[in-house]
Amino acid sequence: MEQTPVDIDQLRDAIDRGDAQQVGTLVAELYPAEIARLIESLPAHERQAIWTAVPDDSEGEVLVELNEEVRSSLVEAMASHEVVAATEGLDIDDLADFVADLPENLTHKVLESLSVQDRERLQAALAWPADSAGGLMNPETVSVRPDVNVDVVLRYLRMRGELPVNTDSVFVVDREDHYLGVLTFARLLTSDPEAAVTELMDPSVEAIQATSSATEVAREFQDRDLVSAAVIDGAGRLIGQITVDDVVDVIQEQADHDILSRDGLDEDDDMFAPILTSSGRRAVWLAVHLTLAFSTAAVINLFQATMNKVILLAVLMPMVAALGGIAGSQTLTLMIRSIALGRIQGANISPLLRRELSIGLVNSLLSATVVAGVTAVFFRDWRVAGVIAAATAINLLIAAAVGFGVPLALRRLRIDPALAGSVILITVTDLVGFVAVLGLGTLLLT
Repeated sequence: MEQTPVDIDQLRDAIDRGDAQQVGTLVAELYPAEIARLIESLPAHERQAIWTAVPDDSEGEVLVELNEEVRSSLVEAMASHEVVAATEGLDIDDLADFVADLPENLTHKVLESLSVQDRERLQAALAWPADSAGGLMNPETVSVRPDVNVDVVLRYLRMRGELPVNTDSVFVVDREDHYLGVLTFARLLTSDPEAAVTELMDPSVEAIQATSSATEVAREFQDRDLVSAAVIDGAGRLIGQITVDDVVDVIQEQADHDILSRDGLDEDDDMFAPILTSSGRRAVWLAVHLTLAFSTAAVINLFQATMNKVILLAVLMPMVAALGGIAGSQTLTLMIRSIALGRIQGANISPLLRRELSIGLVNSLLSATVVAGVTAVFFRDWRVAGVIAAATAINLLIAAAVGFGVPLALRRLRIDPALAGSVILITVTDLVGFVAVLGLGTLLLT
C-alpha cells in the first residue's frame, strides 16, 4: 500500500464515521489500478463502501484490475444491468479477461450489448487460451496496404479519429491480411507525403504467433524493447496486437506467481477470504509437507540405536540437512528463473550441470572443513567431526544435483517447478542429510 497516495487509516476512519462524501473524495483521487489495490487491501465488509464511491465510468477498469476472487465477490452483488454497464468502454482485450470469469448468463448479456463488430472481435479473443499471445491481444489494429502513400495513410488515420491505446505504429498487410511489416508513426510523420508505404515500412520486424505463451511474449518485448507488436495466426494473417501495458501485467502476475506458489498459495486468492476457506487451501499444502515429514521421521527411526549411542549426532544432524537445503535452494532458484527466461536449452544443459556440480563440490569441501573444525573444537570428538564433515559434503553435492535436475524433470512433466520444486528439494536434502549422518555414524562410531 506504500504506492497508494491514500492513507488507509484515514479512509477507514471515514468509513467508520459513515462519511460517504469523504470516502468519495479520497477514492476520486486514485487511478483504477490504485482503487483495485485499495479494495483488495481492506476486509470484505469495508469493500462495499469503497466500491460504492467508484465513479460509474471507472467501474469496468477497476473490476479488470482486481484479482479473480475479489472481482467475483463484487460481481455477485451487482445486478446484471450494472455488470453490463461496467463493461462499456473497455478495450476488447480487457473485456475478454473480464467476461472469461463471468457466469454464462452474464456473458451472454454482455455479448448482446456489443456491436456486431465488437462481438466478433471479443469472440475471436476468447477463442485463445488466456495465457497465450492470442489471449493477451487486442483484436483492434491499424493496418494499411503497402502500395499506398504517406498522405493516404495520414488521411485514413484522421478519418478514424481514435487509435487503440499505446499504438506506436501501423501494420502493413496485403489484400488477404497477411502481415508484411510495420511503419512507425515516427517514420510516417517525418517522411515525404508522396512516399510509398512499401519504401518506408520495416519488413524485418517479426510478428508474434498467437500460440506463443505469455512468458514468450514478455521475453520478446524485453529483448526487442517493444511498445506494441503484431499478432498473427498460423497462416500469417494479422489478427491483433499486444501493447506494453498488457506485458507489464504479465510480468507482475508471473512475479506474484513465483513468490506465492513456492508455499502453495495462489496469486488470485483473496487475502481477506473467509478463515475456513483460506485454512482449507493451506491445509492441503500442509498435508503434503506433513506426509513428507513423517517419511523423514520414519527414516530417522531406523537409526534409533545409533542415536541412542551417539547423542551428539542428533544435535548436529539438523545442521547438515539445513546446509543442504540452503545450497540446493540456490541452484533451484537459478534453474527456475533460467527456465522462465528461456535460457535453458538442450545444448547448454550439460555444461551448466558440470558448472553447478563443480560449485557444489567446492562449497561442499569448504563447508565440510569448517564443520569439522568447529565440531572438533567445541565437542572435542574428531570421529564425530569426521562423520559430520563427510555427511555435509555428501548432502551439498546431492543438493546441487537435485536443485538442477528437479526443475527440468517437473517441466517435462508439465508441472510448475516453482510450485513443487522446493518441496521435493527440502525432502530430499533432509533425507540425504539424515541418512548420511546416521549411516556413517552407524558404520564408523558404533
